[in-house]
Formats: sequence, structure tokens, C-alpha cells
Amino acid sequence: MSQRIIEVVDYRPEWIEMFNREEQLITAQLDASNIVAIHHIGSTSVPHLCAKPIIDILLEVEDLSLLDNQTLQMQSIGYLAKGEFGIAGRRYFQKGGVQRTHQVHAFLSGSEDMFRHLAFRDYLRAFPHIAKEYGELKQQAAVNCQNDIERYCDYKNAFVKNHEARAIAWQRSK
Repeated sequence: MSQRIIEVVDYRPEWIEMFNREEQLITAQLDASNIVAIHHIGSTSVPHLCAKPIIDILLEVEDLSLLDNQTLQMQSIGYLAKGEFGIAGRRYFQKGGVQRTHQVHAFLSGSEDMFRHLAFRDYLRAFPHIAKEYGELKQQAAVNCQNDIERYCDYKNAFVKNHEARAIAWQRSK
């Protein structure tokens, strides 16, 4: 099994189009009545923020069990279903093998995890100086993690938790 390479690259405008194409693929495969919204999240959704070149997608659904019944449809467009994958109430899908290109995080509409992801994205978009600081931290993490995803995540964990809490408070105060 080959090892995943952890790299953080400069922002690429084509990430928006990559998300748009994937949104269309997913929409064409899944039961439209279950989809509330499909959101581009993660660092690739924040203008000018460097990122691992993986498109993060938040699939907001009405019913997780209905989504579970559509695993074959997700597989037909290249996704590997990983179940909750460490977060209760989530359905997680990866595309692209070891060097994945896309990942889908599906949550019930209105869930706290859904809100948290969107709040953090919107906060980074609204406060470019914080996004810049986050980008610099991610670049350091990539250099220091020796391609170990757990080390990469641990390196930036305190920053993310701190700013997620601020993002949630900021979003709720609007």
C-alpha cells in the first residue's frame, strides 16, 4: 500500500469548478428529495487560502438512512463509503484512492456538525487575516508531519478548535 503524501499548495481557482462538477455528479445520482443542499467547505472553499488539494463537500440531507440506501449510487461515481468514520451522525465518502481528490461529509440538515463546518468556512472567508494565519500553520504542519495525517491534524488542532469556537459564536451573533 502506498503512503499518502501530505502537501499543502497555493490556492487554485479551479477548485470552485471542481466542486461544481462534483455537485452535479452527486445531484444526478442521489434522491433529490433527500438533499437539502450541497456545500463547498474546507480550505479549498476559502479564496486565497492554501490547502491540501482535496475538495471537501458537505452534503446536507433530510434522512441519513435514505442516504445509506444509496451507497451504490455514490460508488458508481467513484466514492468509497466509510460510514461515520469517527464522527457520530456523519456519513463519509472518499474519492481518488490514497491521494484522494474529493471527500463528502454528509450530515442531517440542522445538525451541530453541519453548522460548525459552515460557520468555520464563513468565518475564514470573512476574516482573511485569520485564514492567512491558518494557511501558514498548515504549511508548517505539512512540512513537519512526515506524511502522517494524524501528526498533520494534531499540529493544527488547537488553532482549529479555538477558531471553530469563535466562528460558531460569530455566526450565532449575526
